[in-house]
Amino acid sequence: MAMQNAQILFPVNVPNAFDYSVPCDFEIAIGNFVYAPIGKQIKLGVVVSLGKAEQNRKLRELVSVKQAKPLTAEMIQFIFWTSRYNCAPLGLILKMVLGNLKSLDPSPVVNYFSLNKSLPPKLTTARLSLVNNGGPFPARVNEIAKRARISPGVVRGFIKSGGLISEIRQIDKPFDKPIINYGKLDLTEGQQLASEQLVSQVRKKEFNVSLLDGVTGSGKTEVYFEAIAEAIKENGQALILVPEISLTQAAISRFKKRFGVLPATWHSQMTVAAKRRVWREVAHGRAKLVVGARSALYLPFESLRLIVVDEEHDTSYKQEEGVKYNARDMSVVRSKISNHSVILASATPALETLVNARSGKYAHIILPERPGSAFLPKVELVDLKKFPTKKNKFISEPLIVAIEKVLENKEQAMLYLNRRGYAPLILCQSCGEKLKSPDTDSWLVEHRSTNRAVCHLTGFSMPMPKSCLKCGVEESFKSVGPGVERISEEVSILFPNANVEILSSDTSRNAEELASRMLRMEKGEIDIMIGTQMVVKGHNFPNLTFVGVIDGDLSLSGGDLRAGERTFQTLVQVSGRAGRTKKLGHALIQTHQPEHEALAALEIGDRDSFIDAELNLREALLLPPFGKLAAVIISGTDEKKTDVFANKFISVAPKANDLTILGPSEPLMGRIRGRYRRRILVQSRLDFNLSKYMQLWRGKIKTHANIKLQIDIDPQSFM
Repeated sequence: MAMQNAQILFPVNVPNAFDYSVPCDFEIAIGNFVYAPIGKQIKLGVVVSLGKAEQNRKLRELVSVKQAKPLTAEMIQFIFWTSRYNCAPLGLILKMVLGNLKSLDPSPVVNYFSLNKSLPPKLTTARLSLVNNGGPFPARVNEIAKRARISPGVVRGFIKSGGLISEIRQIDKPFDKPIINYGKLDLTEGQQLASEQLVSQVRKKEFNVSLLDGVTGSGKTEVYFEAIAEAIKENGQALILVPEISLTQAAISRFKKRFGVLPATWHSQMTVAAKRRVWREVAHGRAKLVVGARSALYLPFESLRLIVVDEEHDTSYKQEEGVKYNARDMSVVRSKISNHSVILASATPALETLVNARSGKYAHIILPERPGSAFLPKVELVDLKKFPTKKNKFISEPLIVAIEKVLENKEQAMLYLNRRGYAPLILCQSCGEKLKSPDTDSWLVEHRSTNRAVCHLTGFSMPMPKSCLKCGVEESFKSVGPGVERISEEVSILFPNANVEILSSDTSRNAEELASRMLRMEKGEIDIMIGTQMVVKGHNFPNLTFVGVIDGDLSLSGGDLRAGERTFQTLVQVSGRAGRTKKLGHALIQTHQPEHEALAALEIGDRDSFIDAELNLREALLLPPFGKLAAVIISGTDEKKTDVFANKFISVAPKANDLTILGPSEPLMGRIRGRYRRRILVQSRLDFNLSKYMQLWRGKIKTHANIKLQIDIDPQSFM
């Protein structure tokens, strides 16, 4: 047998795979897990390619082969594609895929005892107590005795006599298989037509993308359930991506009603043991239905047939820390590599997605109305220049009147403000000092419920000081602007008899708290809910008829090129929480800019006019989706050295036509966690290979010990 060389990729921060010699007695294939020396350590890696050994080239040998399910060829191709496109180290992509290495092993086992079914009719009182406690029992005799409230000696005697039978059980149980026709839903004519189109796409068993474009409350989930059923009918797997954990919790109960079983779920708040179980079951093809956040896209599916990206426009799909990637876009790539269907679902699709649908690149499936007698809510703007709020108050008279009417009718109201805490700015009235995070250029947010000042960017927190840290004057701080806590305070004064609750990451820190609050809202136990971004999507409250937006202009600031689009999307989504059953819904949006095209289009319900105006502007400026963008973020602990490096990086930029480089400049947040930051923005035409250019540019310079350089392809944040 000819000697072989193997390229091994390790799940560490390395840019490429390494060559090794394969011992003659090893039988390996691409995708196998192997142990190999790297530096002075032996680490686990993956075989990504094989070839004949080169003469006169001495290589280190592989140490051993791990008996584990290999990665598929499609998964390896996806790892390389993700790395190449996003200018990220190959090893870090593999690290995202592997997670906990114990997932590669079979499930841990534990010894259990179960009752012998052929027990004698007469038992001693002690043994009868054991029988009455049921089973199976954990392995330790002392635990069994404690549970039955008997002595360990009685348990040992019962085992010896054959009353308890020992058996080995897996700790990680397999997931139940979905039942295709378990809870098949009665769809409206429009929903049925849309579901048939999606099912037809899945049946092709080839790469295709569909945009499921439906107004809020039109039943998009019920429609794509039928496509999921088709995907798993012939032993396939389906992945449903949701933007965040709150949506995951809202979705799983609906999946159980439709398919008779709970789906496997994947998100950052899971325990290591739970992740280990899901990873293994997905890799072996036994988890047929997976609902998860963006990182679920990198699970090693054995037979993936469909990916659904719910709320595909949501910015949560862009990972900003570590490897920067957009899970929506990578879902399309993964589907193309694995040759199957992907569904992008939204009431407010991203402009990039809409352009692809309009051009025929994606199938465009539309749900224009809510089912039955439910109608879209009436949306009106409240011009704060005409209806100013009272001093140090933030709710205008039209919103107060609307809430009064809702409460009189025994219905529910929701107020939306995407600001946690009590006030976004703490100002000293004596010297004008603003409380800031000590190592970050961000204002500290007052949280009156905990009496702390918090940086929402880094997590820094401190007790609210009693005197100004600069001038020393006591009791000089003033709370500037509203957060949800301050709105709640104002609402409680206006409506003292109403049950008011806040929904934010501060009040719903885990899945149980969130589920409890959602259940109380569904049951009508909450009269007025005040929420942040968490209330925008994924929730259905039958008795909610009014939504008030405290600050409709909030997301229009900050210099974001997508500000208008995101404002429109958010306000459509939050307004769409109202009137989702037979009761009519109503939404009022407070604004200082009623003439803004996003807000004006929202009021008259003319989405197309806003989209056309936004697209015309983007096309004129060659901005996405008519051009490409990449950002470079350079950071360092020394401001002058950071500036010097940023300018040096600009000087080594490869020359290219049809390319614009802007910067370096100081971003809105010039310092985060003690590191000074500079941004560079690169703009190119659509037909330009921007990822390849950025990789080439990055290779022309070496970073210093205290300098970091990150490349962000298709940036979503400009902070």
